[in-house]
Amino acid sequence: MEDRVEMVGEYMSEHRVSFMGVPIDALTLEQTVEHIIDRIQEGLPTQHVAINPGKIIRMMEDEEIRDIVHQCEVISTDGVGVFWFSKMLGCPIPERVTGIDLMDQLLAQAAQLGLKPYFLGAKQEVVEKSVAFYQKKYPSLQFAGFRNGYFGPEDEREIAEDIGKSGASMLFVAISSPKKEQFLGRWRDVIDIPYIMGVGGSFDVISGTVQRAPRWMQKIGMEWSYRWIQEPKRMARRNLVDTPKFVALALASKITGLEVPGTNKY
Repeated sequence: MEDRVEMVGEYMSEHRVSFMGVPIDALTLEQTVEHIIDRIQEGLPTQHVAINPGKIIRMMEDEEIRDIVHQCEVISTDGVGVFWFSKMLGCPIPERVTGIDLMDQLLAQAAQLGLKPYFLGAKQEVVEKSVAFYQKKYPSLQFAGFRNGYFGPEDEREIAEDIGKSGASMLFVAISSPKKEQFLGRWRDVIDIPYIMGVGGSFDVISGTVQRAPRWMQKIGMEWSYRWIQEPKRMARRNLVDTPKFVALALASKITGLEVPGTNKY
């Protein structure tokens, strides 16, 4: 663990910034894709995590989540709230890197380079439709495997071992937080493939189960409201509890210059 923390610390000096004590890579989507592919081809193990207001609140409340985030080699800004407040706090984050857009670009690269992805998460029908969608979109793309996200703690090791044996170069996990972070954090070394990433509800969007907001809503940062209409229960805590807490913390950080309590590990 000490070696990994030292490695991440060295990596952070290159293009990481601190947003209220939370480390974030100040990269565009294009730069993030290039950086990840370079790391895969160099054989460097890489875990990606996307930061949004809810994730920052989880980091404050849960030491395990906080440690997992700080151990990730790629940390992107997904939430529009984090992106907006980064400007107010003078933190140079160039753009949002949404999980679904990053996944799509990485799968396009995988098809060109012969890298095999593995999909884990959602209902069986949803994950099957997601695999079929990408096989049609990128005909040369070959999947190492896929599995639904309905399993208990007693199944985790077997699933991790199966993924590790599958020949996958990329693992995309569509399970809600904090379960996906906990699963990847606990079993990363057993999975032992080049790249792993949590993608939340992306399979629901890819499969057509949930519709993504129109492009104009994405551009003005209102995608969250479109999702809330479609998934009120799933989005309730994020929008009614986590977001107000985050806004209050960001405003306090602006006024006092202090970091968010409990987010900065170093």
